This record gives sequence, C-alpha cells and structure tokens, in this order.
Amino acid sequence: MKRNLSFILMFSLSIPLLLSGCGKKSASGSTHIVLNEVAHSIFYAPQYVAIEKGYFEEEGLDLELTTGYGADKTMTALISGDADIGFMGSEASIYAYAQGQKDYAVNFAQLTQRAGNFLISREPIENFSWDMLKGSYVVGGRAGGMPQMVFEYILKKHNINPKSDLQIDQNIDFGLTAAAFTSNNADFTIEFEPHATLLEQEGNGYVAASLGEASGYVPYTAYCAKKSYIEKNPEIILKFTAAIQKGLDYVNNHSASEIAKVIAPQFKETDIKTITAIVERYAGQSTWKTDTVFTEKSFNLLQNILIEAGELKEKVPYDDLVTIPAK
Repeated sequence: MKRNLSFILMFSLSIPLLLSGCGKKSASGSTHIVLNEVAHSIFYAPQYVAIEKGYFEEEGLDLELTTGYGADKTMTALISGDADIGFMGSEASIYAYAQGQKDYAVNFAQLTQRAGNFLISREPIENFSWDMLKGSYVVGGRAGGMPQMVFEYILKKHNINPKSDLQIDQNIDFGLTAAAFTSNNADFTIEFEPHATLLEQEGNGYVAASLGEASGYVPYTAYCAKKSYIEKNPEIILKFTAAIQKGLDYVNNHSASEIAKVIAPQFKETDIKTITAIVERYAGQSTWKTDTVFTEKSFNLLQNILIEAGELKEKVPYDDLVTIPAK
C-alpha cells in the first residue's frame, strides 16, 4: 500500500494539473467530463446502462469513459487531473488521505455492495468448503486492493491464515490472472467476470464460490472526485449521481436478459448469452445497491477490513471522505 501511494503522491506532485474537461461545453452544449473506471466489467452494469440509455445526456453531461486497469492507476489519473471522476474501490481514497494528500479524493456515490469476483478451481468441486484452500496455491490480487483484502477477510472468517495456511501469488498484473491460471500450476484463482465464466466455457476452470456471497455486504466500488472538484462543481456531481441512480433503478427493475441487451454494445467481444448469464449471476446475489448513498456503517466496515489486512493503522473521518450530493 505504501509503495503504491508513494508513487501516486509523487506522480501528483511531478505533473502539472491538467484541466481534463471540467466545465468545458461540448458542441451539443453538454458539460464534458472524464470518468476513469478501475476496470471494464459487467460487474458495473448499472453504469453501462446509464451510458447506453442516455441518462448522462439527459442530465446535460457529455461523458468520456476511460479505463485505468487497477485502483492505483485510476487514482493516479484522478490526482493528476487526467480524470474528473474516478470509479474504484474506496480503499484508494482512504490510502491517499492517510498519506497526507491535501486535495484528496472524496467518495460521493456507491454502486456495488458485494464483491464481484469468484473463486475458480482447477477441477469441479461439488461440495466446496473454504478449508479446502489450506495448503493450496492461489492466484490472488494486488496487496492493498479490495479483491485481495476481501479474499483475506473471508479466509480469516473461516479460521484460515492467509500468510501461512496457503500460498497466494500477488505478483500477476490485474487482468492477466486468468491467462496465468491456464498456464501455471495454481489450484485456484480469483476472477471477475467475464473471466470466471469464460474459464468455465473453455473448460479451464470452474466457479467454486462467490466472494460476494461469502463476504456479505461490503462497499466494494464507489465514485469519487477530488475535494476541490466537488467544491467547484456541485451541480456536475449531482447530475452524475442522478444518472447513476437511473442506472441502478433500471437494473433493479428489469430482467437479466433486458439488462444484457442494453449493455451488450459495451462488451462486443462477449456473446449475448454469456452477458445474460453473468448479469443473472450478479443480480442473484444482490450485487448492486438500490441507491447511491455511501453510509457511515459501510465506510466503517471497509476501514475494519483495511485495518484487519494491515493496510491501515487507524480509521479516518467519514465526514471528510464521503459526501452525499445535495438535491
């Protein structure tokens, strides 16, 4: 964590602030904003519904979507000014604040309330139990990132020591773990969709457990912007949140097949049958919130997970790092 944040802070000091679109009007008269997402995944279906259904345009926003491929990279884009809004695990904002970042990232809308990744086994397991991981080799996630910390949180809930009871490989880049799993000798890997389903379809892995179901409700991903940006652009934040709320309303009131048809243009490399199956899997475990409010209870749970993982020494103030846009 310290290594990642030191890089982010050094990067933010060494690069001039870029005005990436804040307040700029497009040809249509809409306000151009840049959103950097941590990954492009069906896990974030409400966001893509908002894009494809034109909810951002309805709010007068011209959205440019970029992908960071990792919370550290998304936070770097936000701090440097390459993005106006960041979408990632809120642990990144806590790290930046704890490291003394002055113009820190403030969370203003939560999207997911469960982990979106799955434990994939090399062979099918009919009656899986978490103690099967003892003595195993698992392809895991980056230290200090939500996927890895939630995984460790689950292991500890089942009296498994992440440091000594199994081997967790944390040296594989985000997005490359599925490919690594197919070519190495790991017993398990932790994967987001569509990689979990694709591994099953290829016969290279099998979903053994859902981390979202095993961990319970956790504030997994949220939208944030720099404190200064929110102070200067409260209307943009409010309009952005309204568009996301419309996306949440849609996914919570429509079938998996209807949702899949809407977001299919975002995942042209994935067939509609697979998209539908993935959406159904996520909807079935209540992945998406019904509203965007990031509660203090959820924020404290997140901090407890960080402290338990050894990534945070003491809690930071909820009122500093979370705001609820005023209507």
